[in-house]
Amino acid sequence: MMVFFALVRRELGGVFKSWVGYVVMAVVIWQVGWSLLDLISRLSGTSVVVPLPQLFYQSLYFWMTLLTTAPLITMRSFASERASGTYEALMTTPVGDVQVVLAKFAGALAFYLLTWMPLVAVLAVLRQVAHEPAFLDPYTTSGAFLGIFLIGSLYLSMGCLASALTRSQMVAAILSFMGGLGLWGISLGSAGDRPAIGRWGPLLDHVSVVRQMTDFAAGVIDSRHVVFLVGGVVFFLFLTTRVVESRRWK
Repeated sequence: MMVFFALVRRELGGVFKSWVGYVVMAVVIWQVGWSLLDLISRLSGTSVVVPLPQLFYQSLYFWMTLLTTAPLITMRSFASERASGTYEALMTTPVGDVQVVLAKFAGALAFYLLTWMPLVAVLAVLRQVAHEPAFLDPYTTSGAFLGIFLIGSLYLSMGCLASALTRSQMVAAILSFMGGLGLWGISLGSAGDRPAIGRWGPLLDHVSVVRQMTDFAAGVIDSRHVVFLVGGVVFFLFLTTRVVESRRWK
C-alpha cells in the first residue's frame, strides 16, 4: 500500500511539475467562467424552477470541459514515461502492473477532481444572483457531482488506455478525445426527456452519458448508470493493464 501511495504522489507531482497541470486548470477555470456568464444571461429576467446543477450540465461548456480535461490529464500517464525512457526503469522495479495502472489512474482522478473545485464557487454565486436558495438543492447538487465523478472516471480510464498504447502524448490525447467525443456523440441520440426510439433505442439510453447526467443532475441515482460507468472504468483499466503487461515482456 505504501508503494501505491508513493506512485500516486509521483503522478501528482509530475502533473504539477509540467505545464500540463496548469494549462488544464486554466482551461477548466476559463470554461467554467464562460458557463457562469451563460447561465447568468439565461437567468436574467426569466423564471426558472429547476435546480442550478440541471441548468449547468445542459451548457455546452460543461461537456467541452469534460471532453478536453480527461485527455490532457491522462496523455502523459504512460506516453511520457516511454518517451523519456523512465518506463523501463519503472517496469523493472518490484511493482505490479496493476499497482502501476491503478496509481496512475488514481493520480489522474485526484487532479481531475481538483480542477472541478471552482464549480462549487460558481454554483454559490449563481444562487446569490438568482435569489433562490432552493436552486442549490443538496440532493441535485450531490447527484451532479457524483455524475461528474463517475463519467469523468470513465473518460480518464479511456485516456489511460490511449496513453498506454503510444509513446506520443499528442497521439494519446487525440485518441482519448476522439473516444470521449464518440461516446458523447452517440449519447445525443437519446438526449432529452424522451427515450430514444428505434431498434437500438434501449441500448442508446443505457450507454448515453447525457441521459445519465440528466438523471444525476436531477438527484436520481439509478443503479444501472452506476453499474455501467463503474463497469466501463474496470473494463478500460483492465485493457490498460494488459497493454502494460505486454510492454513488459517485449
